[in-house]
Amino acid sequence: MTGKERNLLSDPIPPRQCKGAEQYKRIVKFLTGVVILSLEMIAYWYVWVNYYNQHMDVPYNRTGHWLMVAVYGLLVVIFNIIYGGWRVGYLRTRNMIYSQTLATFCANFMIYLQITLLTKHFLNVGPLLAMTAVQFMVICIWSTISTRLYRILYPPRRVLLIYGEHPVASLMGKMSTRNDRFVVGEAIHISTDADWNSVEQADADGTSAGSAQAELEEIKRKIDQYEGVVICDIPSHIRNLLLKYCYGKSVRTYTTPKISDILLRSAEKLHLFDTPLLLSRNVGLTFDQRFVKRLMDIVLSLAALILLSPVFIVTAIAIKMYDGGPVFFRQDRCTKDGKVFSICKFRSMIVDAEKEGHSIPATDRDPRITPVGRIIRATRIDELPQILNILKGDMSIVGPRPERVEHVELYTREIPEFPYRMKVKGGLTGYAQVYGKYNTTAYDKLKLDLMYIQNYSLMLDIEIILQTIKVIFMKESTEGFGEEASAGIARESMVSENIP
Repeated sequence: MTGKERNLLSDPIPPRQCKGAEQYKRIVKFLTGVVILSLEMIAYWYVWVNYYNQHMDVPYNRTGHWLMVAVYGLLVVIFNIIYGGWRVGYLRTRNMIYSQTLATFCANFMIYLQITLLTKHFLNVGPLLAMTAVQFMVICIWSTISTRLYRILYPPRRVLLIYGEHPVASLMGKMSTRNDRFVVGEAIHISTDADWNSVEQADADGTSAGSAQAELEEIKRKIDQYEGVVICDIPSHIRNLLLKYCYGKSVRTYTTPKISDILLRSAEKLHLFDTPLLLSRNVGLTFDQRFVKRLMDIVLSLAALILLSPVFIVTAIAIKMYDGGPVFFRQDRCTKDGKVFSICKFRSMIVDAEKEGHSIPATDRDPRITPVGRIIRATRIDELPQILNILKGDMSIVGPRPERVEHVELYTREIPEFPYRMKVKGGLTGYAQVYGKYNTTAYDKLKLDLMYIQNYSLMLDIEIILQTIKVIFMKESTEGFGEEASAGIARESMVSENIP
């Protein structure tokens, strides 16, 4: 074999013997979900019947009780779908507890509003709070047991990692954090010097393609020994050969996408003649999508401005009283089509924190951050004045985070596709902020932003808004394309886009 091969374990891991058990994964997840849903509905039934039903003008009978419990169950299901509370085997135990607890809290809040409407009074919230505390303990027990049961039934999948010229250490590090799902048994480096273009033609002609053919056969032999294959940044024509082989052998594949893959993913199917076509319009959002999105921006930002006005006033007073400096901090950012606007935030640093005239990234213990600034940065209150930018039309509630002008110029030099993310307005929150992490590289954040643009829908916006509530206090959540990402740009950019 001409490619460099690196064994991570002394011996290849044989494939799992119980492959037939894979088909029962959904059943196991469904049953565990039914258990926790039933327990939560029973808890609500007890609280409703014993503490709230008696306050009705005409108390409900048995049928009414079932209806109230059904509505509550529906709310629990909806919020758990949004926050992924039932994703047994996908989330770690602590993340599942967090997601379940958040979903239950939201469902309990909504059901209290319903109780208030039905009884026409703001009743004592104590019974619901006690129910929430009990549900939290049940959730902790359920999450621990269900996760352990799932891992016993379905141990980590043994996979083969195949990579090209791009260093694979970053992906290896990420996969090692989820050893409950993956065990990388072996990593194979693909030789891009071989004549891979001739391999597919050689297969069709029944001839040999030399070293490339021999390398491919060796890789196929390795694939047969594992339950899955991770394909990381290898040229498209090599990747196509491996994907077809794995598909024919029913071997699961995990592929890091190229930007071109994301653009094609949302393509429209055309059947004008007997050769299928994929149409990518490449214009960003349509007129009706922009209209609905703008309408939602205005309605939600006005409502937020009214509801959060006390927070605005208290924060402004605290900033002014600390050092007498300006309340707001303004900075030039780029939005749709590269348009420059002045973003507005509550000032969290000392006055003239960047008096040198260039960007100085903040660190966790940056001395330039004021005591008031630490609080509003930790709670994300410093971002709230961007609601004014949304009302003005410079930003949207959901979209790629608007970047500084100098950062856009830097990233564009390193990643020519970077301007693609400016086909829509910048947002207060976005797909990369929900699904990325603080150390996600600029190139990967670009992919996340493009996934949002190419798959835009009103429901996706609503999902991201609700998901933002979940990640806002998570330390690993991302703030956008900060300076911490720039160190990885050179090795992340233009890795696999120069090969068709």
